[in-house]
Amino acid sequence: MDIHQILKQLPHRYPILLVDRVLDIQLGKSIRAIKNVTINEPFFTGHFPHRPVMPGVLMLEAMAQSAALLSFATQGVTPDDKTVYYFAGIDAARFKRPVEPGDQLVMDVQLERAKAGIYKFKGVTRVGEDIACEAELMCTMRTVA
Repeated sequence: MDIHQILKQLPHRYPILLVDRVLDIQLGKSIRAIKNVTINEPFFTGHFPHRPVMPGVLMLEAMAQSAALLSFATQGVTPDDKTVYYFAGIDAARFKRPVEPGDQLVMDVQLERAKAGIYKFKGVTRVGEDIACEAELMCTMRTVA
């Protein structure tokens, strides 16, 4: 899935769109997506000016956006302007390696279960072979007025 297809699925736009490409998707099971991290990212201006590091919450957001793409593809839906995909919970988040400009995040997200409109995922984000972030994510899709 390229950036044009991602833009049709996710409501996010620059600077908060954090998925550049989907490398692999297995419906109802897993997704592998990437985010290329560049010095041009607006958060590097203040985090940290002397040593730019990607905020951990944005790595979690990138995994959640990947999870949303997996959910939409599994359900065979394209969300409209009245559909929002929210975090419902984050558990066991661990940050193991700083992410810096020039790194490429590879996000592997697996669907653990789906029940009553709540989806639970296990996500691992790597830079090369090193784990940068891992977490259990819960998300839900809601219609807004």
